[in-house]
Amino acid sequence: MDLCMLVVSLILEIIFIALFSSHPVVAANSKLFREYIGAEDKGVTFSDVPINEDVDFHFILSFAIDYTTSSSSPPSPTNGDFRVYWDTQNLNPSHVSSLKTHYRNVKVAMSLGGDTIANNEKVYFSPKTINSWVRNAIHSVTDISRRYHLDGIDIDYEHFHADADTFAECIGRLLFFLKQNGVVSFASIAPYNDDSVQPHYLALWRKYGHFIDYVNFQFYAYEKCTNISQFLKYFDEQSSNYRGGKVLVSFGTDGSGGLSPENGFFMACRRLKHQGKLHGIFVWSADDSMKDGFRYEKLSQTLLAK
Repeated sequence: MDLCMLVVSLILEIIFIALFSSHPVVAANSKLFREYIGAEDKGVTFSDVPINEDVDFHFILSFAIDYTTSSSSPPSPTNGDFRVYWDTQNLNPSHVSSLKTHYRNVKVAMSLGGDTIANNEKVYFSPKTINSWVRNAIHSVTDISRRYHLDGIDIDYEHFHADADTFAECIGRLLFFLKQNGVVSFASIAPYNDDSVQPHYLALWRKYGHFIDYVNFQFYAYEKCTNISQFLKYFDEQSSNYRGGKVLVSFGTDGSGGLSPENGFFMACRRLKHQGKLHGIFVWSADDSMKDGFRYEKLSQTLLAK
């Protein structure tokens, strides 16, 4: 190999490493607001949720699950063949199209997995093999994404019948295909601080983090007595775990834990914003917020829009 070809080869290798091996530099404050919707069949619609046109708003349809949907037998894993489990009566493809026509600042994603399915049965990530799961997932997720005019994908498996490396390979290869082929324009993951969960997402992040745009960290999975200083400490810990990523802060409106809006969540957000670390806010979930008129969604978006 002559010197010229060697130089070209080295340059191409450097470009490849820069594009596909490193995590992007984290931007400063963002106006991103995200909300999960449709998991609890409470009749919530897109039009119920207040949308501030000065923020970037993502609805996340919850959930698509690779489990059977038969009413005559208990749900069972389908090895990457995803079916829609959100409230399709109130959140269907025509609703998505209408929403995006009316609001240019709104995008819609779907979340894969979730915590439980019918009768509170846990949803497990249960691939038969990496190749077969990825093949089925690519086909079914692409079909749902195109049918519903979706922009993004979110990964929210919380129980596992596979090791961390298998999870990383399956999800990573799926994200690679979806983004490289323009099926979705953004991807997120939704880990939380649990020894049976976090290692799977960290393995995914280490190998395929360059395909992940947002980390929807479930800060509401921490204890209910969380105060502001503890919350900020947890944020720093998870930002270190997902170094280079946009870690979003969060709260739940379903009575779950973490730092609640009543106990200082927005004060903590203002501190992060002052430090240039507020990469966005997400809420679990619109289904639970409807009863209070989406009070905290309005406050979240106002804070982000300023």
